[in-house]
Amino acid sequence: MRTDITIVNDQRADPVRLESPTDNGFALVAAEIGGWAGPFPIPTRRRRRALDQVVPLLQRLADRDDVIEATAFRAALRPPGEGGRLLRRTGVAPARYDFVVLIRTRTVADLAALRADRLWPELMAVLDDHARHMHQVVASSPARIADVDHDPGNVFLFNYFHCTDPTRVRSVWEYTAGWFQRTTALADSVPMQPLPGASDDYSLINHCSWPNFRSFLPHLLLRPSFRTFVLANFAANDIAAQPILYRRLH
Repeated sequence: MRTDITIVNDQRADPVRLESPTDNGFALVAAEIGGWAGPFPIPTRRRRRALDQVVPLLQRLADRDDVIEATAFRAALRPPGEGGRLLRRTGVAPARYDFVVLIRTRTVADLAALRADRLWPELMAVLDDHARHMHQVVASSPARIADVDHDPGNVFLFNYFHCTDPTRVRSVWEYTAGWFQRTTALADSVPMQPLPGASDDYSLINHCSWPNFRSFLPHLLLRPSFRTFVLANFAANDIAAQPILYRRLH
């Protein structure tokens, strides 16, 4: 049993199967552009206009030798999370991002050159013009199940974790990830940890995918152990978990 975190319902735990950490760097920009009706995003012309301007910039950034991929996502659903009281207590805005840009570079060191590209401020200006709230971060990945498969037909998760202790949130992610592998056949996951000096609103942002909604969503909504094990371990360790599901746009 782990001693660096508070354990809840240990009998539900399954060891996670991990690959070696990646050397890749990640630049993520999450924007709140449209609205929400409960857990469902409301499509807006503003978001469509943002997409029309962002995609050509991403295509040009993807041509850089140090960029592996540059991808945009639109929100599809906000499943149950954990930690609303913690967010209010710490003054961190809840994650309601309906538009995400993710750029993966060959190495973490390549992130500086990416952000020095003249296209980067153009991209930030477009998103800032359309967004009510925006979060941007550069990150590395301390662990991974496997690189995320960005097949356009997949469903993608970005889970925005807030915790004052980055080591603790990584340990709880690893402790609970085995449940997702066993229960939902999760095949890939790459948690992104902000680099020193980056915004610490979210001490870890996990990114993963499934082939369709039915492969995992019923387990999140109907299986009691999702709340009594997964969410309970986040709560016991003062972690706000804010999952949002997305579809790929580019």
